[in-house]
Amino acid sequence: MRVLVVEDERRMAAALRRGLQAEGFAVDLAHDGEDGLHLAREGDYDAVVLDIMLPGLSGYKVCERLRAEENWVPILMLSAKDGEYDLADGLDLGADDYLTKPFSYVVLVARLRALMRRGARRRPAVLRAGDLALDPAARTVTRGGEPIELTPREFGLLEYLLRRPGEVVSKTEILEHVWDTYDTDPNVVEVYVGYLRRKIDAPFGRTTLRTVRGAGYRLSGDGG
Repeated sequence: MRVLVVEDERRMAAALRRGLQAEGFAVDLAHDGEDGLHLAREGDYDAVVLDIMLPGLSGYKVCERLRAEENWVPILMLSAKDGEYDLADGLDLGADDYLTKPFSYVVLVARLRALMRRGARRRPAVLRAGDLALDPAARTVTRGGEPIELTPREFGLLEYLLRRPGEVVSKTEILEHVWDTYDTDPNVVEVYVGYLRRKIDAPFGRTTLRTVRGAGYRLSGDGG
């Protein structure tokens, strides 16, 4: 399994390489955006670990250019920033996952392995479940062509579920990816799922977003 690490902090980059090599990964390093973009274009990588704050091209720009070229290598972004809008920006540009510094090395390896299991799948510009459509770039949601107004948190939750179509997603996974924390009360997820249902399902007589008792939530396009 080959991984490209694009990180300008050389000590951290070297530590990441040593740790990933110990886990059985083959690792290449780049220390700025230009070199990272070149290697990602030319190398046959299973995943890219991409810092956001890079000399030359930012991680955002590297990700944006790869996706514009229809290069769908799985990308895990790293950043010292911890705002939810930074997370949203990375995902909107095509990143697959996101970790803020400092991060748990165990979590990093687990996230990489999860990305590799999914593989490099082409993702549509607009995410859909039946007649429900979410455009990450334009930050719009429609159902049957009718616009739906969502808060940023509701939008992030719906986007995450739409990127996992038909899968059962636990509250813990949602907290980790949408709230970027394990520490928030899991019941907040249930509250926001309720908010979403009242906006994307109830007015349209649908049950797209279902609770799977004891396991989590599933969003599908057959919620007639």
